[in-house]
Order: sequence, then structure tokens, then C-alpha cells
Amino acid sequence: MLRCRAVLSDGPVFRLSGNFAGRTFPAPPRGVSPDFRAHNNKGTRAAKEGHMAQTLAQKILQRHTNEEIREAGQIVQCKVSAVLANDITAPLAIKSFRGMGASKVFDKDKVYLVMDHFTPQKDIDSANQVMVTRQFAQEMGITHYYEGGDCGVEHALLPEQGLVGPGDIVVGADSHTCTYGGVGAFATGMGSTDIAGAMALGETWLKVPPTIRVTYTGTLPRWVGGKDLMLRLIGEIGVDGALYKAIEFDGATIEALDVEGRLTIANMAIEAGGKAGLFASDDKTVEYCTAHKRPDAEKIAADPGAVYERELRFDVSDMEPVVACPHLPSNTKPVSRLKDLPVNQVVIGSCTNGRISDMRAAAEILKGRKVAKNVRCIILPATPSIWKQAMKEGLFEVFTDAGCIVGPPTCGPCLGGHMGILGDGERAIATTNRNFKGRMGSLKAEVYLSNAWVAAASAVAGVIAGPAQL
Repeated sequence: MLRCRAVLSDGPVFRLSGNFAGRTFPAPPRGVSPDFRAHNNKGTRAAKEGHMAQTLAQKILQRHTNEEIREAGQIVQCKVSAVLANDITAPLAIKSFRGMGASKVFDKDKVYLVMDHFTPQKDIDSANQVMVTRQFAQEMGITHYYEGGDCGVEHALLPEQGLVGPGDIVVGADSHTCTYGGVGAFATGMGSTDIAGAMALGETWLKVPPTIRVTYTGTLPRWVGGKDLMLRLIGEIGVDGALYKAIEFDGATIEALDVEGRLTIANMAIEAGGKAGLFASDDKTVEYCTAHKRPDAEKIAADPGAVYERELRFDVSDMEPVVACPHLPSNTKPVSRLKDLPVNQVVIGSCTNGRISDMRAAAEILKGRKVAKNVRCIILPATPSIWKQAMKEGLFEVFTDAGCIVGPPTCGPCLGGHMGILGDGERAIATTNRNFKGRMGSLKAEVYLSNAWVAAASAVAGVIAGPAQL
């Protein structure tokens, strides 16, 4: 992908004014105008009347560029709706931002900085990371800076706050930025240097991805949700099966799925190599966005007759919960095939499955039961609002009566950060999105991935098990 690699190129350069006066930058690829002032606020030039039928990815990108999108692989210059970074990636982006000679962000209301990975800060290094970002946010007058009591896991927090919505282009210095495809946004992760350019310019270059269309049909069986649908897909196509491709989800099953389930699926598009995971914005999307401070949300879908690189269909009627085994999200098995695998730790939370529906699912299993001896069951609601709602519904009493540990909204153990690090030889099952070797601590530990029902059932059983096995 070509993006504002401003300080890394030895090729042809062009000059910018304003923030970047006197600085030189690499010329854009052929067919992309070097004039970053060419676009208005909405990327106004519509495609020519009678243009080709567009996939959802193409349609959203078209809204943000003055160039006519004609085919996958085309490189277009797009105006972004928002730029995101966190406490790990923001300091790197800030360093590059200053190195580019930038003096202010393109829009203080459209740069989001979320201190979620190590919140509350676990050591001196993480505290210093946050200090760098905090000072930058103050200097730039950033409106949406989140730390402390108003901070949550970024990919759960932003949709909840109405900061992303249908038709948006969101770029973030985090691979799971693709989560926002669950509300009809083209959202993708980038490196911190690329994010620095986007923070300064409000624009970036994107290669139009080909799209894989995935259709689910049938009614979801009990204990099966969005996580299982995505793990099944990743198990089918592999961790690189959608490399630099958009994945567009549809079908009767998807239409019936709530928005939280769609966000879970979109979150893990990157685990198949995807550039973006996309859902059409429908009545459910609009209703969700309206309830979450985004009253201007609109419906948007692919054009009839859009051309897809590949189409896959799954009938979910006979599915059972799916578990990803070490050390790849693609190493999937039905939960019933995993027997006699003791667990030391269970984690229910993260940007994948830390929403209120996940809290309710866990409580459904844990109510009136006890966590097995020698099992640590850690529950981390993803945002302060989810935390408060869970408390209001009495879910915390269910969790603590069962012997669980309830913590603050944080990424925490998902990335091996804190609040649940695995030791040598330990085994965990988690509602998180990755189970690479060393992901949650020791290189000698194992991480299994599942939905919240299975994670909670495993905490009770002391071995990996689904609710049907209790």
C-alpha cells in the first residue's frame, strides 16, 4: 500500500505550503494529483453517471476521492473522516509528525487518541508513553483524548461515542481498526508514520482492494454468535486468505445479527489478512448509530451487480461454537472436539468480545455456578458505559459470586500487556482476537480463542468446554 511515506523516499518530490513550508515529500503514484488542496470536505467529485457497479469498499472510497474508481488495484487519494492512535502507537506517530515539520493536526476534532492498552499505566515506560501523548493532545487541542475514567478499549469506545459511522474512512495505528466496518465504515490499520501524515494532512493514498463476498444463511444455533462465524471463515481461507482484500459480509444470517455481533466479525477481518471487513448499513445500523450519538447515520450498501474477486457461502444451521487452537486464529475446531484440555486462565473482554452482549453471555453461564479451582477468570468490560451497564444489571454480582476477577476497561492481557500474563506452560481460553505464540505472556504458553459463552463454560468446567458440555 502506498501512503504518505514522507521521509522515506528518494524518488521525485513535491513541496507543500502551510504546516509543511520548506519541506519536501515524495511524489504520489502515477494518476494521483500532488495537490492536497484539490478535495472539498466530502471528496465531492462523484463517479461519472453510468459508472460500474461498485462493491461497498469501492462505494465508500468513491465518496472520499475526486478520482473515478474504475477497478481494484487503483491507487486513489482519499480524504479521511478520522485518524486514530493509542498509547503504544501514538508516541511513534507524534515523533514522525514532528519530523515531517508539521505544526498542527488537520482537524482537532477528527484525531482520536485513546490510552487503552496499558490503562491504568502498569510501569514507568507505559506512563511515559502516555505522558508524550497527553502533552501532544494538549498542545494540539485534541477534542477526543481518552485517559483514565472515560477511557475504554478504542474499538469498542469509538462506535459507542458516535465517532465512527456509515460511509466514513477511518485510519488507525492499530490493526484492529477494521472493527468499524461493522457500522459500515471503511476502516483500516496503518503504520505510525503513515498515521502521522494523515494527522497532518487529513488525507492518505489507498489502493482500492478487491473484495471477497461472504454470505451466511440459516438461523444461528444456541451458543453460536458472530465470533464463531468469523473463526469459521478464517479456518476456511487461512490467515492470509484475504490479504489486502476487503471482506463484505451479507446473507440472511447477517441481516438477523445485531450490530455488536457485526463489530466482532469486522474486528477479526485482519486475522484473515483483510484490509477491511464491511457490512452494509441497514436499519439496525442506523438504529444503533442513532442510539449512540450519531443521528445522521445513513444506509449504504454495495451496488447490485458489483463484481467480486471471490464469493463464499456458509450455511450456519448446524454450526456449533468454534475454538481457534494455538498458535493461529485459522487453527479452528468445533468445541466438542476439544476434550480434557485444562485451562489456567480465562479472559472475557477485549475489542472483540468485551461488549455488553458478551457480559450478558458470560453471566448466563456463570450464574449460580463457580469457577473451577485453580482457574483465574478475568472479566474486563470494554468501556466505562459497558462497565456501568453490567453493574446496573447485577452482572458483577454474578461474576464475583462465581469467583471471577472484574477489572477496568483495558486491552490488558489481550496483547500480553498486564492484568493476566501467562507463565510457562499455562493455557488460556480468551474472547480476544489473536493466539500467536507469546501473545498473552510466555512463549511456552497456549492461547485458545472462543466466544463468551464457551469461555465462561470453560472457566466453570476447568477444561475447554462449551455450554452443552456442562
